[in-house]
Amino acid sequence: MHEEHVPLTDEHERMMRVNQANWDARTPVHAASRFYGVDEPPDPSRWFAPFEWEDLGDLTGRDVLHLQCHLGSDTIAFAERGARTVGLDISEASVAAARAIAERAGADVEYVRANVYDAPTALEGRRFDVVYTGKGALVYLPDLDRWAATVAGLLRPGGRLYIVEFHPLLTSLGPEPAVGEGSELLLRHDYLGGRDAIRRTVTRTYTDGPPVQGAIESYEWTHGLGEVVNALVGAGLRIARLRESDELPWPRWPEMDRTPSGWWRLPKTSPRIPLLYGLLATP
Repeated sequence: MHEEHVPLTDEHERMMRVNQANWDARTPVHAASRFYGVDEPPDPSRWFAPFEWEDLGDLTGRDVLHLQCHLGSDTIAFAERGARTVGLDISEASVAAARAIAERAGADVEYVRANVYDAPTALEGRRFDVVYTGKGALVYLPDLDRWAATVAGLLRPGGRLYIVEFHPLLTSLGPEPAVGEGSELLLRHDYLGGRDAIRRTVTRTYTDGPPVQGAIESYEWTHGLGEVVNALVGAGLRIARLRESDELPWPRWPEMDRTPSGWWRLPKTSPRIPLLYGLLATP
């Protein structure tokens, strides 16, 4: 199936350049943070739920592309499992840091600097057995239809797209909703997309460490689960599996309990809600 896609609007292009500058500014803070632990012995698998490896299967000898990989701290896990691995990110600073991290870890990973929409050109038409993305990636994309078409074009026949993303319900709860006995989870933001971009100007990121210096402005776009699914179906992909999980790889709220997997879950006094989802799609 061949589809023509109009270019991103000039305003979306501008916003993504703003985001690129913001991620360049975030990178030194993140690279020095305990959150990513890049100076510790590498343990990239800590960012993966057990169900991810079940869905991905054996990666030995497979070509894997990790879109919007940032520092590549989890990209290394694919190489460790025998995949020929490529990471792609919009931030030049992130790509430079990712290359240094992989070199220290002795991991054979190729990193490419590009806007995700420009991935086919930046990767010179290469196709992959697995395209992986998520965990805070989709909110930085203004056009999911174009993204889905881009991903579909990056897959080989028989390939797999795997998204493991923060659930839009989690995003709608806001940065610090009250949880625990006697308190409530409060919806503070949209679950569904369709509104204008959310403009943020913050000096602190989701990691520990000092304030971000320089470019503190960024833009995010809300995407409901239905929007993601419909974009993929519209690009000719088939949804093979959808999981919803009540665990996160880090304690978003201090009241969260550690699970046997090493991840974190809301206490039993809170409603059991999805915090993460895993979606497998095929051409």
